[in-house]
Amino acid sequence: MAEPVVSVERLSKTFRTAMGLKTVRAVRDVSFEVARGEIFGFVGPNGAGKTTTIRTLIGLIKPTTGRCTVLGAPVPSPAARARLGFLPESPYFYEYLTVRELLDLTGRLFGLDRALRRRRGGELIERVGLGEAADRPLRKLSKGMLQRAGLAQALMNDPELVILDEPMSGLDPIGRKQVRDLIIELQEAGKTVFFSTHILTDVEAICDRVAIIVAGKVDEVGPVAHVLDSSLTGTEVVVRPRAPIEPLLPATATLRHSGRDGEDEITITLGADVDVTALLVSLSQVARVVSVVPRRESLEDVFLRKAAKGDAA
Repeated sequence: MAEPVVSVERLSKTFRTAMGLKTVRAVRDVSFEVARGEIFGFVGPNGAGKTTTIRTLIGLIKPTTGRCTVLGAPVPSPAARARLGFLPESPYFYEYLTVRELLDLTGRLFGLDRALRRRRGGELIERVGLGEAADRPLRKLSKGMLQRAGLAQALMNDPELVILDEPMSGLDPIGRKQVRDLIIELQEAGKTVFFSTHILTDVEAICDRVAIIVAGKVDEVGPVAHVLDSSLTGTEVVVRPRAPIEPLLPATATLRHSGRDGEDEITITLGADVDVTALLVSLSQVARVVSVVPRRESLEDVFLRKAAKGDAA
């Protein structure tokens, strides 16, 4: 098996309050690996330990216990850091710089020559949709535009590993799609992407694997399809009745009426324990069945269930 790009082994981090009288365990025995070339989602409620874990991987804070490696090197490693790109959750930039100047400064910090800085900066400005704002001071940009500028600086050194903390924060639906497309492009170019987010539809859409962290502990990690509960949560049946259908339905069914093309249309929501096949045979005698849609857990359902369990604990 190839060496993982990111490896976290029993990571724990404890903080002390300002007076030193109380300790807070932000991360507890967290373990996971990120394989080369995959898109890995890191999700959890606010305060679950996502940002603490990411800052540890970057080398901004030291773990209390545990071990982390990035690109085969123990954290912190200046050599490994030169091969990764990072976007923090709330980036801060010198507000008097323009987008173009920000990228040039980033390139200089990575030791890129002037010609490469200009070419790379220009390409990234267009890639994140800031062409018209390239020479505008950062203080005049919206939150969403600043987020795009942050994404561009995270890619300035053409990194092997890209770590993004809430990259969709502050973006409108168009901006979110552009970021999703960019992440997929990075994977297609052979890069590895590790990102945290609260927007779970994005995780379902593009991630190969996901880790769910709750109350400082990784509750589950694996392919998105495996993390989702495959059990049926219910079925939604839409019919156009020719006669009353209520006598045929179980007591637990719920109905929603709507009109379409001058006909009454009823959406029936059934529980997971209902024999849908037998019910459809009965319904077909008194109604036209328009659609049958099985309902299964989404990543949001799993997330909320695990978050509720963490709160209860």
